[in-house]
Amino acid sequence: MMATSKIMKCIRVSEFGGPSVLKLCSDVPVPTPGQKQVLIRVHACGVNPVETYIRAGTYGRLPSLPYTPGTDVAGVVQAVGGGVSFLQKGDRVFTTATETGGYAEFTIASEGSVHKLPDSLAYKQGAAIAIPYFTAHRALFHKGHARAGETVLIHGASGGVGIAACQLARAFGLKVLGTAGTPEGMKLVLNNGAHAVYNHREKDYLDKIQEATDGQGINVIIEMLSNVNLSNDLKLLSVGGRVLIVGSRGPIEIHPRDTMAKESSIIGVSLFNSSKEDKAETAAVLYAGMEAGWLKPVVGQEYTLDKAAQAHEDIISNPGTSGKMVLIM
Repeated sequence: MMATSKIMKCIRVSEFGGPSVLKLCSDVPVPTPGQKQVLIRVHACGVNPVETYIRAGTYGRLPSLPYTPGTDVAGVVQAVGGGVSFLQKGDRVFTTATETGGYAEFTIASEGSVHKLPDSLAYKQGAAIAIPYFTAHRALFHKGHARAGETVLIHGASGGVGIAACQLARAFGLKVLGTAGTPEGMKLVLNNGAHAVYNHREKDYLDKIQEATDGQGINVIIEMLSNVNLSNDLKLLSVGGRVLIVGSRGPIEIHPRDTMAKESSIIGVSLFNSSKEDKAETAAVLYAGMEAGWLKPVVGQEYTLDKAAQAHEDIISNPGTSGKMVLIM
């Protein structure tokens, strides 16, 4: 699309519901950046599970209709509004939030939500940074207080947040154990920082994990599917262990006594509660990781914008996640 174009394609949601409410519109005006905002030509946008909950109308905070989903874009700054000091036209960038939605050819983002994307990373990798890596860092360090030398178990380690957690935990000196559900997913986990990986479809995989800790238990568990795993997680924890709830798709019954003898903790994680200082610290850590070369987002399935509904189907129903799902513009 020419830079002078005044209209764009984007996904619009006019009612909450199933994936079919994601409608492709071809004649939407390209927005204009306001004060402290930039206009970005989007090359790729990450697809995250939370976007399916918002679209379905089941999430705690819902946008007013109609809206365009998507927060994690990567692309090129096309224009800057007044008061923007750190960015200029032509910069390669990724975002942690957008004002007008990322499932689009152009988007507006506030300057504070836009970060430089090093030349070493492709745009689709840039679209795989924000929610996965900011969530993983918050879970491990801001909420889980993980320390070098501790053992971390990452459930669902082959997905976007899981791979981010593997890379971060390995870089910061933890012993990293992961779970995945397919042979290719297990290989991916090992290739991205895990010391060992376990197939969560095997009956005795929990016994194998316990053996790997010499009976000491796991210090930190990053939990993507707590409605399935939380009760077992409490049994795996060490004394003083912490399980971080990153994802859940329903209720689960637990035995509170499992937390007593070990004085273990169940801690919820929500990026929405991150302070400005938290975000700045995480951004600095991630940029250092990009420069050093250990932060390498793994891109999984790629979809064109008109296949956004299929992407929403697949991210929830696919049993074996491998890498980060992205839309390519």
